[in-house]
Amino acid sequence: MSRLEWLFSRLDRTLSVKVSLYALLGVAAASIASLFSHYVHWAMPFDITPSAIESLLGIIASSMLTVTTFSVNALTSAYSSATSNGTPRATILQEQDRLVQSVLATFIGSFLFSIVALIALKVSAYGPEGRAVLFLVTIAIIVLIVLALIRWIGHLAKLGRVGDTIDRLEKATKGAMTAWMARPYLGGAPLREEVVLPPATGKIEAGDVGYIAFIDTGHIAELCEEKAFEAVLQVLPGAFVYRDSILLRLHGGTSPLDPTLSKQFRNAFVLRTARSFDQDPRFGLITLTEVALRALSPAVNDPGTAIDVIGRQTRLMTLWCTEHPAPADTEPRYPRLHVPPLACGDLYEDAFNLIGRDGAGQIDVALRLLKALEALSRLGPPTARAAAIRQFHLAFARAETTLPTEHERARLCELRDRFTGAA
Repeated sequence: MSRLEWLFSRLDRTLSVKVSLYALLGVAAASIASLFSHYVHWAMPFDITPSAIESLLGIIASSMLTVTTFSVNALTSAYSSATSNGTPRATILQEQDRLVQSVLATFIGSFLFSIVALIALKVSAYGPEGRAVLFLVTIAIIVLIVLALIRWIGHLAKLGRVGDTIDRLEKATKGAMTAWMARPYLGGAPLREEVVLPPATGKIEAGDVGYIAFIDTGHIAELCEEKAFEAVLQVLPGAFVYRDSILLRLHGGTSPLDPTLSKQFRNAFVLRTARSFDQDPRFGLITLTEVALRALSPAVNDPGTAIDVIGRQTRLMTLWCTEHPAPADTEPRYPRLHVPPLACGDLYEDAFNLIGRDGAGQIDVALRLLKALEALSRLGPPTARAAAIRQFHLAFARAETTLPTEHERARLCELRDRFTGAA
């Protein structure tokens, strides 16, 4: 995916874009109906009076304004609920909800259609043919409004709830993982210690402070092919960089690294003030962990949600460990670009480390976490298994020193003994 395609994909998920498009369609539908009076003529079997259409349009205009206002208030409450009961990082997924966007766009588009049509009726812009077309369009819009309301009522019942927030986070994280596995190492070649590179030519610095939201590896590869560079990526999406942080190291090349070429390389990196789910599987794991930590806080005290999150993290890590291709099996699309791997140790730490810390004093959370890590220690390459084993022992040590009763500690030791005996 190029930078332009990535920007368009983000634009497509923006609420204002879809609302604006539907609004324009509503205005266009009301305007086009008036053209039939001037350019299309046919014998009408009956005449639709302006007052008949006015009453329908008036109902639509007043009701859609009320429904839109109510919907915006409901969304605000849902976002607030997701922030207070889950994590503020999850609200971006609610804002990108296509059903929410479609419903709001339908309401606003219908409102604008009715307003424009009412104005046109008042100035006698519609003849008999135009009123017939306007009547048919009005009936079609009423049907769309009813369908949107039915979908909206069902969606509002779960919007903003913790379960819905966790579902969205798991889906977004799975999507990021699947995209990474479909194009491992962002399309580049895995960075290996045994790779021999030409002498270093230069480096590309960030020049700003922020998170790496997207890397256009195709653009980097094109520049490398054109100038015969070998490039080594120093950061991955999600990394926080400073002005002098090195983004890319270049080796070889047929021309010097001048300021113009440096700027072209730097343009492949998109910096934002916040992390994005698109190319960053770790961000999804971290955000899920934040939901579990909120649930484990004394103010909430909801270990069930933390256990739910552990199950989802386990499912995601199972996907990663079993389906991620080994470096030797990877066919790079951009052989001149060398990309470091997503370290299994970092993924396991993002998913389980803090849950083990905050859930150490609750036996149900500690046992579920240890069982999940014990199962994951049997999956994946040696690095993944070692990371799971490390998190197992770390979680056990924390729980052993935190659990209040001897009986609970004995249950913990029993599980640890089974694990070490099987190993």
